[in-house]
Amino acid sequence: MGFFKKKQSACVPDECAGFEVKTESSVCTGEKTIGFYNPKEKKLMYTELVKTDEDIENFYKKYGLEMKKSENID
Repeated sequence: MGFFKKKQSACVPDECAGFEVKTESSVCTGEKTIGFYNPKEKKLMYTELVKTDEDIENFYKKYGLEMKKSENID
């Protein structure tokens, strides 16, 4: 029975399952965002502003994902 299922505190939204996490930079302002990349619509979903490497780490932790070593701000 499912009475005592372990509740997951962080998970990827259903509509983003299988999507890749990417960062994008604005051409005009240089502002960086991170989110789940939807290849059909060619846009990021659940975007968040990124100012430091810690912001990227927090995004991955928020959704319970493993961070790639190549993912950082230059």
